Amino acid sequence: MTRDAGATGWIVAAALSGALSVIAGAFAAHGLDAGSEAGARARQLLQTGSHYEAVHALTILAVAALATARLNARLAVAAQALFLAGSILFPGALYVLALDGPRWFGAVAPVGGLAFIAGWLALGAAALGKR
Repeated sequence: MTRDAGATGWIVAAALSGALSVIAGAFAAHGLDAGSEAGARARQLLQTGSHYEAVHALTILAVAALATARLNARLAVAAQALFLAGSILFPGALYVLALDGPRWFGAVAPVGGLAFIAGWLALGAAALGKR
């Protein structure tokens, strides 16, 4: 796969993640009855998940752009993969909890948070370990 084809895949992943963050945010704002305690909690979880997903969708997109810069390509791809994993696991767990899914999904969110942290560290290492 060429570098351009790889960047295209990451841009598509960022775009889908960004779209999902908007859908979740809109559902939080307009699709929930926040009058009850459960509804208010669901709204909070969806808003938090949507925020983190939007930030990291932009991050995946930025890393795709930066990958053409003088970054260690292997570490840049690892950072993207970790950001994507975090964008699935962290907000995904919050979305499931907001929709009255099994409570054990609460244990998935920290794994996503760790993926976000590892992604940021991998991005830093990619900048330090230039090609």
